[in-house]
Amino acid sequence: MPRLKLTVLQIGVGLIFLLAWHVLTVYPISGTPKQVQFFFSTPLDVLKRCWTLFASGEIWGHLWITLVETILAFLIGAGGGIIFGFLFARKELLAAVFDPYIKAANALPRVVLAPIFALWFGLGIWSKVALGFTLVFFIVFFNVYQGVREVSPVVLANARMLGMNERQLLRHVYWPSALTWVFSSLHTSVGFALVGAVVGEYLGSSAGLGYKIHEAESVFDVTGVFAGMLILSVFVILIDMLVTRIENAFLVWRPQASLAART
Repeated sequence: MPRLKLTVLQIGVGLIFLLAWHVLTVYPISGTPKQVQFFFSTPLDVLKRCWTLFASGEIWGHLWITLVETILAFLIGAGGGIIFGFLFARKELLAAVFDPYIKAANALPRVVLAPIFALWFGLGIWSKVALGFTLVFFIVFFNVYQGVREVSPVVLANARMLGMNERQLLRHVYWPSALTWVFSSLHTSVGFALVGAVVGEYLGSSAGLGYKIHEAESVFDVTGVFAGMLILSVFVILIDMLVTRIENAFLVWRPQASLAART
C-alpha cells in the first residue's frame, strides 16, 4: 500500500474516533452531558488542556524527566538483553542452569517491584529506570535468544567449512540472523520502557508525566488525566517512528556493505 494512502487511513481512523468521542459526550445516549463529561471529558477540552500545558511551559520539565528515564531504561535494558541473550544462546549449559531463575524473575509482577526499587534507589529517576529495565530486558533477551537459536544449521556448517572462527560466526552469521528479532523487540520494548517510567512516577515521584496524571486523578480532573494520556501516546508514537527510521537505515545499509565486501 502506498505510504500516503496508509497515512491518510491512519489519520482517518483517529478522526473517526475523536468524532465519535465528541458526539457521545456532547449528545449522550443516557444521562446529561455534564454527567458524561465528568467521567469522559471531551476531545476539545483535552486538546485545549494539552495546548495550555505546552504553551505555559508547565509540561516541558515533566516531559524531559520522563524522556530521560525512558531512554536510560531502554538503553540499559536493551543492551543487557542483547548481551545476555547472545551469551545464553551460545552457552547451552549456562542457559540450562539459569533457565528456572530467568523464568521466575520474568514472572514477577512489575508493580510489586516498584516500591522495592523506590526503597533501594529513592524517589529519583533511578527507581523508574530500574522498573523500566525489568520490562525491557526480558523482551529483548528472549527475542535475541530465540533469534540466535534460529540460525540455520546448514548455514553454520557451510560457514565452518569455509574456516570461520567464533568471532567471524558471531559477526557474519549469528548477528545478522538475530537482527530482525532484535529490532522487533525494540519496537515493543520502547513502549514498555515508557510504561515503567510512568508507572514508577505514578506510584511515587515529584515530577514526570506519571506524576502529572496522578496529580490530576487525585482531584478528579478527568480532562487532565486524558491530556496526560494523549501526550504519552504521541510521545510513544514519535519514539517508535525514530526506532523505525534507525531500523530501516541499518537494515538497508547492512546488505550493501556485505555486497561491497564480497565484490
